[in-house]
Amino acid sequence: MASIKNLKKDINYVFGDIIEAVYIWELSNPKADVKKSEAIIDDAIAGFDELIAKVNDKSVADRKSHLKAINEELESKGRELIDKINKL
Repeated sequence: MASIKNLKKDINYVFGDIIEAVYIWELSNPKADVKKSEAIIDDAIAGFDELIAKVNDKSVADRKSHLKAINEELESKGRELIDKINKL
């Protein structure tokens, strides 16, 4: 883990790119139902809030392993949301 600052940037970029991909899908499919795509955006926003709150939690005992777990969780949530986008 390089730094907390870089982890926060990664979280922001991953979820921002996912939301952008959903908006692009919505623009390229104007006649499609947007309920599923809006749910993906809501999940991305909730995931962002959750991970940022975990990064800012200073009460953990082993900070290094805590941040590593957050990084792994970011990866899994990102893949999960990308799979949902691909299924639209």
